[in-house]
Amino acid sequence: MRRFVLALALVAAGEFVQAGQLRKPDVVFIASSDAVVDAMLKIANVTRNDVVYDLGCGDGKIVIAAAQRYGARGVGIDIDPERIHEANEKARAAGVSQRVHFTLGDIFADDTKIGDATVVMLYLLPSLNERLRPKLWRELKPGTRVVSNSFTMGDSWPPEKTQQVEDTWIYFWTIPKPAR
Repeated sequence: MRRFVLALALVAAGEFVQAGQLRKPDVVFIASSDAVVDAMLKIANVTRNDVVYDLGCGDGKIVIAAAQRYGARGVGIDIDPERIHEANEKARAAGVSQRVHFTLGDIFADDTKIGDATVVMLYLLPSLNERLRPKLWRELKPGTRVVSNSFTMGDSWPPEKTQQVEDTWIYFWTIPKPAR
């Protein structure tokens, strides 16, 4: 009974971590609309030669769409095992399991590698985008395209392109060449 009361208290406090979960997620999962996903893939100019990473992939919608529409390969990373399970189920149903992979991971952890991405998709809060920026610059090759649904990377890295779709703003950057 005591464990049950403790679990209820943790759930009420928002501190409950599911079995297999690495830590509490930083954001609540909200699916992007189809129109926003289409615009994100288009602004990034995704092709069949790309490897699209979605950091905080949720249900896998963006990576699956990149594989279905453009023939791209993709990787989705999420900290929530329920979302990873859902994404894998959706990839199987869409017939793209051979082109996409979803993995349980913490996108901020050093052991979560993203260096083979040619496109990175985000739908995180501004503070999380800014926290992630050093990892993006450290691990991604110059020219890698980064697209964010709704949120910027802060004043120190202004977007190269912006686009409004429905009530949502989309932001686009490319990883710069290192300063010499």
